[in-house]
Amino acid sequence: MFADIDPHTLMIDPEKIENAITNNTEAILATHVYGYPCDVAAIDDIAKRHNLKVIYDAAHCFGASLNGKSLFDFGDVSTSSFHATKLFHTGEGGCIVANNPELAHTIYYMHNFGHNGQEAFWGVGVNAKSSELHAAMGLAVLPHIHDITTRRKAISHRYDEALNNLPLQRPTVVSDLQYNYAYYPVLFRDEPTLLKVRDAMNVKNIFPRRYFYPALSHLPYVSGAATPVADDVSRRVLCLPLYHDLSDNDVELVCQTLKDNL
Repeated sequence: MFADIDPHTLMIDPEKIENAITNNTEAILATHVYGYPCDVAAIDDIAKRHNLKVIYDAAHCFGASLNGKSLFDFGDVSTSSFHATKLFHTGEGGCIVANNPELAHTIYYMHNFGHNGQEAFWGVGVNAKSSELHAAMGLAVLPHIHDITTRRKAISHRYDEALNNLPLQRPTVVSDLQYNYAYYPVLFRDEPTLLKVRDAMNVKNIFPRRYFYPALSHLPYVSGAATPVADDVSRRVLCLPLYHDLSDNDVELVCQTLKDNL
């Protein structure tokens, strides 16, 4: 069962979670979107009252923390992506974080066929191992994470200054978040405006991403409750280019092209 999002934070709405719980519900699956956190306190309270597990899709959250605590530490399980587009990457792959040692052990042996040595098995498993090549890529990237994040922060601040007072909405962010500058999403007043800006940027070889679009509720192989807020936001949100070697001149070009087409 889907639960809609909050129109200001763009995260799953705790009130909608409560209304979606049925006798068949076993867990809450919530996504920290763009590296910003869900209302983890409210979700934890709901989970405890209904005896549910909490799984966070924290694919965007490497390096992000709330009150000094990694976003990976919330919930029963957090997953993260190490895809090539992420802040920290290994080319492809990801990780699963669990605070419960027994659960962490179960997840760990499952990723390698369930093996316990060469001739025994802990239990059922799959082939989900990361290769040595992916590990080498991660080890090459990791020492540079501070510099990468610092540069992305500077670019984000340039966007803040250049786009201030424009008819654009930004996600509402809690003050105690130590952000990782994973993305720079902006919301336009309507979809036609977004498409006009995107097309103008494409002409100049600027390729912002409609992230996330379409909304999950529109996929042909899923069904669930209506999500009018998520549907609306998905049509109006665009992530501007953000990567550590994006030049200041290119940032200015992005901003000017956006301004010229609003």
